[in-house]
Amino acid sequence: MAFFCDNFTVVDIETTGLEPKQDKITEIAALRVEKGKIAGTFHTLVNPGRKLEERIRTLTGLSDEDLEKAPFIGEVIQDFLKFETTGCLLGHSILFDYSFLKRAAVNGGWEFERQGMDTLAISRKYLQSLESRSLPFLCSHFHIPHKAHRALSDVEATLQLYELLKEQFGQDKDAESVFVPKPLIYKIKKESPVTKKQIEQLNRFLSYHNLQSEYIIENMTRNEASRYLDRLISSYGRIPPRSAE
Repeated sequence: MAFFCDNFTVVDIETTGLEPKQDKITEIAALRVEKGKIAGTFHTLVNPGRKLEERIRTLTGLSDEDLEKAPFIGEVIQDFLKFETTGCLLGHSILFDYSFLKRAAVNGGWEFERQGMDTLAISRKYLQSLESRSLPFLCSHFHIPHKAHRALSDVEATLQLYELLKEQFGQDKDAESVFVPKPLIYKIKKESPVTKKQIEQLNRFLSYHNLQSEYIIENMTRNEASRYLDRLISSYGRIPPRSAE
């Protein structure tokens, strides 16, 4: 049908958590589809600038050692934006991926306004009888090869799921409501980098208490550094001024 999009980019990310304001990308994968055919593949690990929680290591199979030599998001995001030339994203819960990617793009000084299609939304409309519409469950249900919570496997599985859903439900009279790309809305202002004063404060605090930082402090934003210092003070109390040491 005429409303189907033949040019789009399937995208998936892995992260340190679920909150784009606080968590970081650890992996990006994408498939660029042009005229209905895969025209390019993008995949990279990303150093999040922090240690991974055990639950994330267990979920993804990634370790701190896997990521410590990977590029930071500021080195990666421009390459992703050059790869993503279709203007339309496909994903399973696409707004989640988009929110992290847009935050990274805006902080790097680039605009990132896209339309999107969501296999989760399509599944919720047409597969209401299933007990779950998660990507792992749907892949198991439809016998789609899939290694959950790894970005490249997720994008490959999402594309197969999309094609299957389009074939089964694309002729439905209401199909246009979920198959037509829609503007993705996520508002974000550029964040300021950590200040020299904050770096000095954090390093002094950590040194005073003989602590190892959970983060690469120089890569933090000003807000992240402020929250981190507040959390340290809450746990260990304030340290004396230099004149009192």
